[in-house]
Amino acid sequence: MKSKAASISLLALSCVAVLSLWFAASVITPALIVEYGIGSARAAMLTTAVQVGFVAGSLTSAAFGLPDRVDPRLLYSLSALAGAAANACFLLVEPGSAISIFLRFVTGAIMAGVYPVAMKLAVSWAKRDAGLLVGTLVGALTIGSALPHLFAFAGDLDWRLVMKTASAAATLGALLVLAVGIGPGYRNSGRFDPHIALSALKHRPLRLANFGYFGHMWELYAVWAWLGSYIAASFAETGVSDAAAKARLVAFAAIGFGASGAFAGGYIADRIGRTALTIGALAISGICCIAAGPLFGAAPALIVVLALVWGVSVIADSAQFSTSVAELSDAGTQGTMLTMQTAIGFAITVITVQGLPAWVALVGWQWAFLPLVAGPLFGIVAMAKLRALPEAARLANGKR
Repeated sequence: MKSKAASISLLALSCVAVLSLWFAASVITPALIVEYGIGSARAAMLTTAVQVGFVAGSLTSAAFGLPDRVDPRLLYSLSALAGAAANACFLLVEPGSAISIFLRFVTGAIMAGVYPVAMKLAVSWAKRDAGLLVGTLVGALTIGSALPHLFAFAGDLDWRLVMKTASAAATLGALLVLAVGIGPGYRNSGRFDPHIALSALKHRPLRLANFGYFGHMWELYAVWAWLGSYIAASFAETGVSDAAAKARLVAFAAIGFGASGAFAGGYIADRIGRTALTIGALAISGICCIAAGPLFGAAPALIVVLALVWGVSVIADSAQFSTSVAELSDAGTQGTMLTMQTAIGFAITVITVQGLPAWVALVGWQWAFLPLVAGPLFGIVAMAKLRALPEAARLANGKR
């Protein structure tokens, strides 16, 4: 049997490699706009199609219970290879065309067989450290999410090379996961029951854990997507030279540094409880949503501090919602429950990521993030209610 440390390390590395298929869209879009004159609406669709595809793929996967009925390594590996192929096909069509958008949708749909499945694999190794193990995967995802900001700072990149590299990385990730061991806590359902997925919302403890996650996701991806633009506008307000480039670097640092929050959040939650950690992290990130308004145009150093605190707090709780769902579920249904959770959560991100620019057009960047505070508030209420339930004793080895 593969060791726990080796399996989790390989799994995290594989996740970063495969999820490069997702992040590639954000990296290449500016180049496509310049080279092909793609309009802003089409450009946005190239990115949004991946998210919508992921939601559709996740709902389908959950409905058929695939994460709990198929060898997770095989499902993950085949999904990664299919995603690499769909991504490579993008090179054969006209960027911005309907078929190119469809290929991005397919890529997103296929990712449903990767990220939720990876979480189930990680949880199978848990022994009083489930939060840390899932936090390791979320930390890997966070680093990948930060890379587009680094690439944008680096300057011109051949978008074709980016897509080829992403497909090659995903292929490598598909092979790496085959070397990952399955932990002793793994259970396979072996049966098809379409009603299992619905218990994610019907069973009150699971519903509250999911509600906490939904509030978190209302904020997370909108912050990741638009923090750089907010920083650039604030820097420009104070006369910082080359504000846009410096803002990209700060955004990369803030989001990338957030990976440490995912690791630390998992470690702490295993010791003080999932609900306590998530409520605390949501409170801090919610305060950042509000503070971004009065701090707009302040000294650049203050904006950098805000960005770093926000980058850590906005992701510190992410893995703990998923870990909570895993701990509140039967081992044989964990994959389906996690897939349902991510499906609805990512559907919510489409609303805020796409809706924020319209809000900015009305109020400007100073108060851009104010609507996002509703997410942390909603999440705090949900997790506080979960903490009060007897079933919360199943979380973090009784620490709730």
